[in-house]
Amino acid sequence: MTVTALPGFRSLVTCHCVTGSMRQVYAFHGDGISEEMLLGLGDGVGFIYWHMRGAPPMLGGRANVGRPGEAGLERLAGRRTGVAVESRETVSAARAEAALLEALAGGEPVMVQVDMGELGYLGMPAGYHFGGHVVVVAGADPESRTALVADRDAPLHAVSLDELDRARGSPCRPWPPRRRWWSFDFSAVREPRAAEVREAIAETATAMLEAPIANLGVRGIRTAAARIPGWPAALGARGLTAACINGFTMIDARGGTGGGCFRSMYATFLKEGAMITGEPAFASAGAAMAEIASSWQEVAEALQGAATAAQPEPWLARGAGLLAQIADREEAAWAGLRQLAGGRPAVRPLAEPSGRTG
Repeated sequence: MTVTALPGFRSLVTCHCVTGSMRQVYAFHGDGISEEMLLGLGDGVGFIYWHMRGAPPMLGGRANVGRPGEAGLERLAGRRTGVAVESRETVSAARAEAALLEALAGGEPVMVQVDMGELGYLGMPAGYHFGGHVVVVAGADPESRTALVADRDAPLHAVSLDELDRARGSPCRPWPPRRRWWSFDFSAVREPRAAEVREAIAETATAMLEAPIANLGVRGIRTAAARIPGWPAALGARGLTAACINGFTMIDARGGTGGGCFRSMYATFLKEGAMITGEPAFASAGAAMAEIASSWQEVAEALQGAATAAQPEPWLARGAGLLAQIADREEAAWAGLRQLAGGRPAVRPLAEPSGRTG
């Protein structure tokens, strides 16, 4: 038997793995919301400079990743569009597969978290693991034990159910996927309200401006600017290369950010938000955010240059200098957005990064 996708499922080219997978599910249910709107409504943009022992430093642009104390982008964006979103996880391969097949048999695609290194179609290097990736399973045939996976590109990818479970159940740290999956209830789906768009902008701005530690928000961008010139001495040659490649990937569109460390996507959200709220100043703020995204891309290019340069120091100095400028520009931009949004909500509780990027 040949495996086929659920009737009506159409694979879409997307920017970011989480919002892109959500968009696939929303589109399947007849809702044309953009993934940029889902990102913004889910308080999904932020910044973190994270350096865990044994891993290269990370420059991450995602926020509200669903750690303890956070609703998570998926649930929050769902709430602001009338969709009830719940996540589940299990240690049991049999239970995870049974739940997957049951949902598909009921006509529902399933959004799951996976380790990229265990999916052959991605062609990742041997030994590479990143368990924060999210895809949609759009169909499966239990007899041939084959599933169809929708990723950020257009084609549907055929994978065996065993390969899919290896990706879902990978134990590799720092972000094992834990066989996590999400369910969606579209019975009360609706358009986002103007007040919810304003609330989302105010919350994101506050988190960027009032980060509780120096590794987060605008303070985190300044921390990254201060730390990057010291990478050669702190990391050694091999560690420096890994850090630079990692930094480039976490900023560039190829890593699943939409370009500019998610700022390009947020710029689009602001322009769409201007139409929902009737506030044209949000569109102007979106144009300014797009310019900041271009500067983030220059940082990515500097890190890419440092990864292969015989003398990486000039490249790193350029990247650090750009980050210092970006910090000043973002501080002004987020302050203006918070004022426009008309709110000063409480800062979200601190949570360690999930690693979900693209």
